[in-house]
Amino acid sequence: MKSCGVSLASTTSFRDDGKKMAAGKESSECKDGSVSLTDEEKQLLGGLDSRLFGFIRLHEDGARTKTLLSKAVRYYESLILKAEGKVESDFFCQLGHFNLLLEDYPKALSAYQRYHNLQSDYWKNATFLYGLGLVYFYYNAFHWAIKAFQEVLYVDPSFCRAKEIHLRLGLMFKVNTDYESSLKHFRLALIDCNPCTLSSVEIQFHIAHLYETQQKYHFAKEAYEQLLQTENLPAQVKATVLQQLGWMHHNVDLLGDKATKESYAIQYLQKSLEADPNSGLSWYFLGRCYSSIGKVQDAFISYRQSIDKSEASADTWCSIGVLYQQQNQPMDALQAYICAVQLDHGHAAAWMDLGTLYESCNQPQDAIKCYLNATRGKNCSNTSSLAGRIKFLQAQLCNLPQGSLQNKTKLLPSIEEAWSLPIPAELTSRQGAMNTTQQASKAHHPKTEPVLGLSQTPMLQQSLPVHMIHSSQVDGLSSPAERKRTSSPTKHLEQLRANKDHLNPAQKLMLEQLESQFVLMQQVFHKGQSSHMSGSNDEQPPFSTGPAQYLQAASVGIQKQTGHRTLPSNLVTQGAALNHISSHIATSGGQQGINLTKESKPSGNRSLVPEISRHAGDTPNGCVIAKGLSNHVQQLIAEPVCSPNHGDCTSPDLLISDSPQISATVIGKVSEKTSNNHPPVHTKTDNSVTSSHSSMISTTTSSTKSTAQTVTHSVIGLNSPQNNVHKVNREELENLQSSTKTNLPIISLKSGPQIIPSMSVSIYSSSTEVLKACRNLGKNGLSNSRIFFEKCPPPRPPTSPYPPLPKDKLNPPTPSIYLENKRDAFFPPLHQFCTNPKNPVTVIRGLAGALKLDLGLFSTKTLVEANNEHVVEVRTQLLQPADENWDPTGTKKIWRCESNRSHTTIAKYAQYQASSFQESLREENEKRMQHKECSDNESTSSDFSGKRRKGPFKTIKFGTNIDLSDDKKWKLQLHELTKLPAFVRVVSAGNLLSHLGHTILGMNTVQLYMKVPGSRTPGHQENNNFCSVNINIGPGDCEWFVVPEDYWGVLNDFCEKNNLNFLMSSWWPNLEELYEANVPVYRFIQRPGDLVWINAGTVHWVQAVGWCNNIAWNVGPLTACQYKLAVERYEWNKLQNVKSLVPMVHLSWNMARNIKVSDPRLFEMIKYCLLKILKQCQTLREALIAAGKEIIWHGRTNDEPAHYCNICEVEVFDLLFVTNESNSQKTYIVHCQDCARKTSGNLDNFVVLEQYKMEDLIQVYEQFTLAPSISSSSS
Repeated sequence: MKSCGVSLASTTSFRDDGKKMAAGKESSECKDGSVSLTDEEKQLLGGLDSRLFGFIRLHEDGARTKTLLSKAVRYYESLILKAEGKVESDFFCQLGHFNLLLEDYPKALSAYQRYHNLQSDYWKNATFLYGLGLVYFYYNAFHWAIKAFQEVLYVDPSFCRAKEIHLRLGLMFKVNTDYESSLKHFRLALIDCNPCTLSSVEIQFHIAHLYETQQKYHFAKEAYEQLLQTENLPAQVKATVLQQLGWMHHNVDLLGDKATKESYAIQYLQKSLEADPNSGLSWYFLGRCYSSIGKVQDAFISYRQSIDKSEASADTWCSIGVLYQQQNQPMDALQAYICAVQLDHGHAAAWMDLGTLYESCNQPQDAIKCYLNATRGKNCSNTSSLAGRIKFLQAQLCNLPQGSLQNKTKLLPSIEEAWSLPIPAELTSRQGAMNTTQQASKAHHPKTEPVLGLSQTPMLQQSLPVHMIHSSQVDGLSSPAERKRTSSPTKHLEQLRANKDHLNPAQKLMLEQLESQFVLMQQVFHKGQSSHMSGSNDEQPPFSTGPAQYLQAASVGIQKQTGHRTLPSNLVTQGAALNHISSHIATSGGQQGINLTKESKPSGNRSLVPEISRHAGDTPNGCVIAKGLSNHVQQLIAEPVCSPNHGDCTSPDLLISDSPQISATVIGKVSEKTSNNHPPVHTKTDNSVTSSHSSMISTTTSSTKSTAQTVTHSVIGLNSPQNNVHKVNREELENLQSSTKTNLPIISLKSGPQIIPSMSVSIYSSSTEVLKACRNLGKNGLSNSRIFFEKCPPPRPPTSPYPPLPKDKLNPPTPSIYLENKRDAFFPPLHQFCTNPKNPVTVIRGLAGALKLDLGLFSTKTLVEANNEHVVEVRTQLLQPADENWDPTGTKKIWRCESNRSHTTIAKYAQYQASSFQESLREENEKRMQHKECSDNESTSSDFSGKRRKGPFKTIKFGTNIDLSDDKKWKLQLHELTKLPAFVRVVSAGNLLSHLGHTILGMNTVQLYMKVPGSRTPGHQENNNFCSVNINIGPGDCEWFVVPEDYWGVLNDFCEKNNLNFLMSSWWPNLEELYEANVPVYRFIQRPGDLVWINAGTVHWVQAVGWCNNIAWNVGPLTACQYKLAVERYEWNKLQNVKSLVPMVHLSWNMARNIKVSDPRLFEMIKYCLLKILKQCQTLREALIAAGKEIIWHGRTNDEPAHYCNICEVEVFDLLFVTNESNSQKTYIVHCQDCARKTSGNLDNFVVLEQYKMEDLIQVYEQFTLAPSISSSSS
């Protein structure tokens, strides 16, 4: 907490000084109406920034603080207006903080983005990045929130709100289905002893639910049961855990036989209801359990209770319909289904069941209508079977005699008639009454708070029905007097253009702003995504789908609306799915929760999932907002839909919720410097690790409506402030226009936000000067442990190279070298050609023959004879065409390329490999017979090709990551590889990985791959961007796909769009999408004996064409390019919370000891790394000594691996933080300084072990000098 310079105690000081502030209020209001701040108020404001968000209760006892913040906002706005925006950037940062604390998110976003544009080194300001991340999180813009939060932890790992960041990252990754990253961040939050908006038991619940979401049911069950053993477990957490256990026992077959499972499920759910009798969700689950065991009456009672508690549950009504249908009560079933689809127009399961009901009553026309509605539903999983059923019914209708249907008596009313049946009509009227009643009750319970704090932080679901949000809920956010209807910006622009000759100065200014933004918007809109050209500032607008939406966002900020709306379809997994741990409100209003798991199938032809109820206050159709985490995932409102009460659709009325006066300065005047008010694009430079960062909200919503029905946004919440609608002050704008000719001095802000300090010391400084510069830097010297250039912002993926390649250059020929003899293999230009950065890949043909390599040593037969019990990792995959990747059903192309992991032995895999070959021979013979019998060979081939594309696909097994590092077991094989040229050998003086001093399996050791046709190595870059060598042993071929390193940012973007982690997930690129994005792809065949050299950073993926074995390893050429790319990836991994297998700090010091470097660029980079680490070690050492912490000498053993933090997995160099227990047991579980302090603030539970004497490091640093250049003629 001290490192942030702010504490929770500071929040109480505002209450104590409240009277003084109130007393000085009159004096601070000037006679001319302007606002001023007293020195005391300025001092109080100095301690307020984004770090206090969620920790000061403005809605409870912080009224005086809120008054001060509001006054400060007015004061800053007036200063900015008077200075025409020519103020220091810190003004905007502070303004963003104040608006964030006031929960005025549109104005906070506007101010933060203005600061971003003005401050080139904005990334050094951790509080700014944190505040920006909170705003993005509020708007469900997870893509940008994740980036902002990751940058906070990168620039300041000891940030006092690191626990809060890890929590939110865990939630966002969970929604994005990146479960591995989610689990890591939840665990990092759990070990942190600092305050957070969720308790440890709530974080543990999220971890348990994460296991359940991944279908790791035994881990989930164990975690849930462990939670129940916690002492003083809050009642709401206990109820939710029991609810989850009950529903999991009902759903999961792995947990026992049906009778036992249902018995446990009912017991758990009954206990859950004892803890929380008002949970409509638990009542619903209990009804499902009773229904499954045939207790119809108990099921009806439970469903009735669920409806009484939660009212608007489409799933409950659908289940009631199923129960009625099973009891042969079609009329009652019909009414229940109609209730379900009225509550949720897109409830595919209810539409399917309704269609089945009509079909069973011989009413095919109504059945067809229902099935068509089901196919349009957002959760429809069997569209193809429904389409077949629709065609069948339509064929039946065509064959019926004319008039036969009209003359037949209908058992059920038609779908149109059923819409107004008594129960559905009563339901919709009751909904309206409930809305009115609960809006009133909301005013009587201002301090009502959910027990499980993350208010809008959602629980991930498989498929989530989306409900309507009523206008009454939106209207409740601001009083009618504060809401002013305005025309859309497009209409405003048209009006200004029509009266161009009669405009006053203020209107002309507004016209110029709107026109420039409209032109910019059109460019962005037509591109469909952010332009990543060098030097361009065009970015994708927030929440926009077309010109009108962008114009709204750019000119007046985020807007509010009224009217019936629903969530956009593409935000279901973000807004709807992000509903936190059963965010219940402990009042008599009934269920205020969300559903936590997917639902099983109550009938044979459909799949149901429980809804997520979004309640505003106690309202059944809104969103629960807690005070614990004030801005967690708000609902973004989208296109108009038909109301269940009446069949018409309404267009939104737009409300402007940002200040036009500030917009004129913050947005309009900004055009002098940037093209819009959004963060600019950073272009890649030679010295920079970074490329492009678009700090824009990227959650764009889809809309097919006209621009008159533009997408707007509403923030729904109990504790959200009522954002006033400001009027445009034309006099001020006129004054602003008239004073533009005056060059005003820039107003400065004395006390700026906390900036991460940088210390510039030249690499040519002596060690004495370096150590002197490290004095008095504070205890957090090691926190900012970047080893690359200080002037660079956090690393970012590169933008696509500009100008884009023409389409005829997207399939370039693969660089290939053909060897005829040994002399060719050892010819120096071959090494230079391979390591040339312009060649992303090189195929060396005929290498084995030229060097007389005995590839038979790596054949399956020899491997079995040598070590038949050796372990083989097996990946079970689907056999697919090499240039395509389909989902398991064969219905659509996807990027995700999943495989299941298991293990076997070389002998067993060899048996599989041989049997697979024999089976293929039999299939080939059968095909030949078919070809002889079939006259149309082309037709047969086409049919077979089609079958491959549609699935189901054949399952294959790929033997991978077979370790050949043991020189005793594999002596002959490893000795054979010493025949290779030095630059491709596993061990050589010119290979950086040979200087690590320890083994990294698969990198500086050989790995073997045993393949059958179709075996896939998914897309990836090598660890830390090192080069790789791959030799095909044969007898079959392999097909390779290669993309140059410059384009990895484009592939990273594609992975993010497909909810995949570029570094950790398995993915197979869609070639059509790559070509559309102007990404060149090298494609070639690797034959037996060919060596493929993958250059540093090259992206590649491989598929076996035949039966073959391959051997591979990594090498690190001693070049500036290789070292630079390795360090860049080291830093990118740190930003992404991914472990770097190559410890670049440890390697750099070993290189300084062992290698003479003559390349000036490589020397400077290594020397700079040494300088940074030397500074960090000295600074931390002095801080520990000053704090009275003993440093114990530990030293290093030969071949001791580099050390990584056991918690966050960053590399730890020299000073190791080890727990007292681990030290006494000599297990030496290492922590970094930041994780150690999070676990034990004063490090009482840790000892510090020293591995290097400072004198030794200084000596290495001093002796590492630039060597004279070697003559180019020498070999």
